[in-house]
Amino acid sequence: MNKYDIKELREKLERCRNVNLDDVKLEDVDKISSIKIDRRKPSEERILDFIKKTKNPYIFKIKGKLVRIKFSDTDKTTEDCLTNVLKNLYR
Repeated sequence: MNKYDIKELREKLERCRNVNLDDVKLEDVDKISSIKIDRRKPSEERILDFIKKTKNPYIFKIKGKLVRIKFSDTDKTTEDCLTNVLKNLYR
C-alpha cells in the first residue's frame, strides 16, 4: 500500500465531504458504474483505490442523477462508513 499518500487521501475526504451539492455540476461527477476497482485486492486497498480514483467519493452519478452519501455523527470514522458502503457496492 505504499503507492497511496494517506495524508493526501484524508485531505481529499475532508475537502469532498464539505462540498455543497448545489455547487456540483452533473458532468463533473463520476458515474458510479464507470469506476473500476480490482476485487482481488484486500478491502483496505480497494477503499484507498476508490478514494484515489473518484473525483468526490461522497457524490456519484447514477442513472443521470446526483447521489450523495452522508453518514450519521457516530463514533465510527468516515473510513469505517466508506468501507461498509464500498463492500455493498462492490460485492
